[in-house]
Amino acid sequence: MAYAIGRSVGGAVVRNRLRRRMRAVVSELGPQLRPGAYLVGAAPEAVSLPFGELQQMVTGAFDDTGRGERR
Repeated sequence: MAYAIGRSVGGAVVRNRLRRRMRAVVSELGPQLRPGAYLVGAAPEAVSLPFGELQQMVTGAFDDTGRGERR
C-alpha cells in the first residue's frame, strides 16, 4: 500500500498526520481487500475531514474499484 499526498495538502506534519489517519482506515479494510498493489491519494480537502467522513470516503473509493469480498 502506498500513499500519495502532495505538498499542496500542507506541510510535512499535516501530510504525515493525514497519512497516518488513512493508514488506520485502510488497516480496517485489510481483510476485505483483494491481493495487489494499491496507491491511495488525497486532496487538500481530506485534511479537514472528521475521521468518520475520511473513513467513508476511502471505503467508497475502494468500493468503486471493485474491492469486493475475498473468495
